[in-house]
Amino acid sequence: MEKKSIVLEFPLRGEWMSPNTPGKKIPSHGTDMLGQRYAYDFWQIDRTINNFKFYDGTKCKYYFKGIPLKNCYCWGKEVFAPCDGIIVKAEDGCEERNPVNFFTDIFAVLKNTFTFKPKKKGFNIHPLIGNYVIMECSENVYAFFAHFQKGSVSVKDGEEIKKGQILGKVGHSGNSTAPHLHFHIMDNADLLKGKGIPCVFEQYEVFKDGYWERITNGIPSDKDVIRFVPIIDKPSLQ
Repeated sequence: MEKKSIVLEFPLRGEWMSPNTPGKKIPSHGTDMLGQRYAYDFWQIDRTINNFKFYDGTKCKYYFKGIPLKNCYCWGKEVFAPCDGIIVKAEDGCEERNPVNFFTDIFAVLKNTFTFKPKKKGFNIHPLIGNYVIMECSENVYAFFAHFQKGSVSVKDGEEIKKGQILGKVGHSGNSTAPHLHFHIMDNADLLKGKGIPCVFEQYEVFKDGYWERITNGIPSDKDVIRFVPIIDKPSLQ
């Protein structure tokens, strides 16, 4: 039996796509480990062309020389708290691979995957998830954000934060083959113990047939081009 979905604000601004999403399959990342059964990955691409280029440059350069991080569309974009909460753990300092290169990034992911031995003495999960934030949203509900830009994490352990507060910036640290935000909800602050909880976003827009259609309490599919602009309450005239 699936758990009841948590409703949160979308944690990014502007246009995004989700190549890995529970709107495509569950588990979205092919595993329930680390609480990521219902996890999302978000990145930005150029939707004016018929491919999934996440960078400004040629494919030849990406595969061989590499693309500088500054030329990747979503690198450095701000990540926002999707609700009020308390920061349980925030860790920075993990290096990013620059430039982004298909072969070196795939090698790093495979290396981190095959050396993933959490029961081994001295095990360190930081190289796998990169720079990250774990925040408590409510009792037994925790939001996890991974792969932040080095030096961008702007919150600290124990800090009380408000919905819409900046947590850091999208980066390319840890198990990342392209700059992106990994986001999921789980029932435990410990990644090794947490079980995934489904999450829907309270409102966003999907681009369909040349128009933007508003979605409420939705789950983006891997084909959706989505955007989010916060609704700012206007002051009462009374």
